[in-house]
Amino acid sequence: MLLKMTLNGEPVSVEIEPDDLLAQVLRDKLGLIGTKIGCGEGECGACTVLVDGVAVTSCIYPAMKAHGRRVETIEGVAKDHELHVIQQAFVDHAAAQCGYCTPGFIMAAKALLDTNSHPTREEIVAGISGNLCRCTGYYQIVEAIEDAARRMG
Repeated sequence: MLLKMTLNGEPVSVEIEPDDLLAQVLRDKLGLIGTKIGCGEGECGACTVLVDGVAVTSCIYPAMKAHGRRVETIEGVAKDHELHVIQQAFVDHAAAQCGYCTPGFIMAAKALLDTNSHPTREEIVAGISGNLCRCTGYYQIVEAIEDAARRMG
């Protein structure tokens, strides 16, 4: 089957199997390894990408559902070799320790801030509730997203 989508702003066509999952296609067929596969069950959020602006867990998302859609991965967030405001806020607030979960958190935060430019702390917590981190304790992550919202706002 031929999957056609817009990936990080560029048209892409790739041959896939009917049962391929989006995370597998991104990593194994397109070489975009920023999307991590943590649990493989849609529970940890490490694989979060945006499909038409909505955060999805790509490890359980059928690749063919992305046909004709806009898909954004962590590789598409920075522009012209400059970090996105959200990425810079994560750096500034030491919101990444081991870093494995960071791409998923950044994508979840981007989905939130793209639709709600002034979220409350509670809305931020809800917006990243599908993402798990074993290192940071979440305080730095929430602070980074609050700061990014201020900078973007």
